[in-house]
Amino acid sequence: MSNPGGATISAEQLKARYVGTGHADMSKYEFVTNQHRDTYASHVSHYDQLSYYAVAQNESVGRARLQFLEKMIRPCGPPPPSKNVDAMDEK
Repeated sequence: MSNPGGATISAEQLKARYVGTGHADMSKYEFVTNQHRDTYASHVSHYDQLSYYAVAQNESVGRARLQFLEKMIRPCGPPPPSKNVDAMDEK
């Protein structure tokens, strides 16, 4: 992959530039959470799209923006229980 100047970009530089691209150890929950947050951020930052959602929900633009911002806190609900190997050994 290269940038507009023609120089190649390494995978590390690409991941540093785009945080949501993920890595090998990323769980499905983390990936989907990043995807939902990116989607909500896009809705909030594009006024035309935000006003479309506000009209569709019969809400004001400010209230629709607030709802999207609140959904960004935990877009996919609580995280799944972690598989802690150390805690299993103690039992």
